[in-house]
This record gives sequence, structure tokens and C-alpha cells, in this order.
Amino acid sequence: MLVLTRKPGERVLIGDDIVITILESRGDGIRIGIDAPRGVSIQRAEIVQAVSEANVAATQAAPDAEERLKAALGIVPPAEGAAPTPQE
Repeated sequence: MLVLTRKPGERVLIGDDIVITILESRGDGIRIGIDAPRGVSIQRAEIVQAVSEANVAATQAAPDAEERLKAALGIVPPAEGAAPTPQE
């Protein structure tokens, strides 16, 4: 990791086509501007992580999901020991 000290108005160049400009310092944070080609994806790491975690959570079925779905569709399970009957 490269660690730099920059003042407002100073820039950092990444390759030939990405420019990061320090806009201002605010207490414990700084504002930066990023100039990059449209094809370059720029995302905040915490947002990417939160979306990824939400996607994983959305794929997890609740333990009673099958029973709730059957109840919503009006599907009644066969009595114990009885052969299942085909649904129309």
C-alpha cells in the first residue's frame, strides 16, 4: 500500500487516465474527486460489502419456507402413511 500526504488542491495520478484530487479536509475526513474513464467502476468498499451480504442473506430460505409456500398455494400435505395423490 502506498501512503501519501496531500493538501487540498493536490492530485494523485493513477496510470494515464485516472486523477484523484484532494478537494478539502473536514475534521476527521477528507473530500476527494475522482476523474476516470466511464468504463472504470468506482465504488465505496463498504457499500459493495453490504450489497454482497444482503444478496447472500436473500438466498437463504427460512426453515419453514416450504410449509408457508404450500399453505399460501393451498396445498395440503397427505395424511401420514397415505400415498400422495396427484394434484390437478
